[in-house]
Amino acid sequence: MSNKVWVYIDQFKGEALLTSWEVLGAAKSLAEDLGSGLTALVLGHEVGPLAELAGQYGADEVLQADDPILVDYRPEPYTSTIAKLVGEAQPEVILFPTTSRGRELAGMLAVDLNTGVLVDVTALEVRDGDIVATRPVYAGKLLANVLTKARPQIITVRVRAFPKANQDANRAANVVRVQVDLDEAAQKSSVLDYAEAGGGVSLSDAAVIVSGGRGMSNNPALQAPAGLDEREAEIWRAQEGFKLVGELAQVLNGAMGASRAAVDAGYVPYQHQVGQTGKVVAPDLYIACGISGAIQHLAGMRSSKLIVAINKDPEAPIFKLARYGVVGDLHQIVPALSEAFNKRLGK
Repeated sequence: MSNKVWVYIDQFKGEALLTSWEVLGAAKSLAEDLGSGLTALVLGHEVGPLAELAGQYGADEVLQADDPILVDYRPEPYTSTIAKLVGEAQPEVILFPTTSRGRELAGMLAVDLNTGVLVDVTALEVRDGDIVATRPVYAGKLLANVLTKARPQIITVRVRAFPKANQDANRAANVVRVQVDLDEAAQKSSVLDYAEAGGGVSLSDAAVIVSGGRGMSNNPALQAPAGLDEREAEIWRAQEGFKLVGELAQVLNGAMGASRAAVDAGYVPYQHQVGQTGKVVAPDLYIACGISGAIQHLAGMRSSKLIVAINKDPEAPIFKLARYGVVGDLHQIVPALSEAFNKRLGK
């Protein structure tokens, strides 16, 4: 356990999140620049296949903490286990995916180890033996290069900021089973059950995202059912509009997103929110429908490779960021796009 660079493999029920392999690829390049090997951290129960997979994706060593107490992710036992391993091996840097679990673990681990965290990093390089991280600041308007002397350096890596590591089925890592010595009675939380939040493609993993905003409710041609008051009619029209967004996302094998304004208005659940207080995404294609372009929203999607905006207001701020803009009624344009893509894709 003498490698300088460690990476945490985020998994759920033994299945690694795709972003884990992106972070592993970034960590591999970093380790090579530092002249070090790469260690992957795999925590859970009966996660032997995942440990082997980490080797195939580039890890030289895998620390496999395998115990029934780790079968479900809980921050306390996971943090305690990692902190113990770090104390024994003293790595230089530990990388986490910027997922809900990754962010929580990174923060709690920093407290335990009396160090800091560089969050949502989009680029990494080595200068004179030090790691320099690039991360967005001021709602993504600027990029800051940050260097820290604290050890270990804890870094969370933005989803889709780095390419996925290449898998070599013939490659194997040195898998080390580490002892987990934790008392279940001492843990402060327990997992009772899981509930499906919603189907479809995950916003974090999606290559294509189609998002809607407050403009989804602005369809005066749509007659709300009798008996609804003004507020209920607004929500009903918006939900009908979001059906169009969902259909286009489905045609493109993508995910449906939403602005904070749409979520706050009760049009769609929070799980779809893109922005500073929602999901920060970086898909290959982002289609913004009826979204004006508030700073909070732009901060969550400005790293998208290609942005298309549809809005009837030609002065909407979103057009300043978009590569392509369509000025017009989204309730006519979005169904036309779905029809055109269906024909083009042969669906």
